[in-house]
Amino acid sequence: MTARETLSKIVRRLRRLLTPSGYISLRAWDSLGTGLLRLVVFALLIVYLFPILFMIVTAFVPAEQLGDRYAPVYPARQVRYPYEGKDYRVYNVPFESGTRQLALVKPGPKASQFIDPQAPEAGLIAWEGSWRTLPGVYEFSPTLENFGLLFRATRFPQMLQNSLWLVVIGEFGVLVSSTIVAYGFSRFPLPGGNLLFYLLIATILIPEKVTLIPTYFMYVRVLDWNGSWLPLLVPLFFGNAVFIFLLRQNFKSIPKDLDEAAMLDGAGPLRILFSVVLPQSWPVVITVALLHFYYVWNETRQAALYLGIRPDLAPVSFGIQNFQSLAPIQNVLQASALLVMIIPVIVLFISQRYFMRDMVITGLEK
Repeated sequence: MTARETLSKIVRRLRRLLTPSGYISLRAWDSLGTGLLRLVVFALLIVYLFPILFMIVTAFVPAEQLGDRYAPVYPARQVRYPYEGKDYRVYNVPFESGTRQLALVKPGPKASQFIDPQAPEAGLIAWEGSWRTLPGVYEFSPTLENFGLLFRATRFPQMLQNSLWLVVIGEFGVLVSSTIVAYGFSRFPLPGGNLLFYLLIATILIPEKVTLIPTYFMYVRVLDWNGSWLPLLVPLFFGNAVFIFLLRQNFKSIPKDLDEAAMLDGAGPLRILFSVVLPQSWPVVITVALLHFYYVWNETRQAALYLGIRPDLAPVSFGIQNFQSLAPIQNVLQASALLVMIIPVIVLFISQRYFMRDMVITGLEK
């Protein structure tokens, strides 16, 4: 039998083995596929959540634990035993009879003396070897000192207040402007309106780096807005192309018969907008507000350009970023990241029931 015939025979056997035949085989293959899919989803979920879990755990790790190679991954402190007015660290000390948990009283380069916390009346116990190689005994002990250090080293309350003001003013500006523009595109046929809408959507494809230098020259050299919130807030009152697109597509899905019925009752365009269109578009409006909230909360580039000379006006994300560059300590870094993340998570948790509910993004010409 040639190698080609042998290979063909193996392939035929594999096909018969892998091809389901009968109801039982199909059911077995379906169970196997479902189990593998669940395993893959679970593995991906672990991989996705691992950085977040690491951040949360490390944020509560004591500073003394960072340099200890024997320390566990969870927040913990080495157990200490009080003896004769002093506290001594407890280690796992190996003996021929087994490992004992003893407090190190007199360390030495080649021999050390320990005390047994369970039987201190027995006196000191001699042990030969380097005590530096002994693993310690730890107890679960999370700390809030990392957050305290962050509050003492930064203007966190002031930065948080700045971020909230930027969010509130920015939300008002972007929602009002984007809603009015989207309402105009969806309800009022203008000459060349479709072309203007397509041009507006095309601006989404323009990278921010392309417009960075012209806008910086305009705001700083021409308008002298450096060191203020104006470069961050004024553009928001001229709408956002992405939000205009989302709102416009939702407005077009609302029947115009409702507008005509309201007009028969004497309602004008603004009354129709606030009494007919917006009450049916709250899921989309809330979605736009949430997306813009996350954008403003995480904004650091614009703040670095225009607020570098005014640290008292810095938002929390930019201030924490500067702090992280000056204090690259693992547990403090994770504590600062957790503080920045916790408010957006709370906002999303509260508003998740409205987030993207009943929102249908249709084509450009619904």
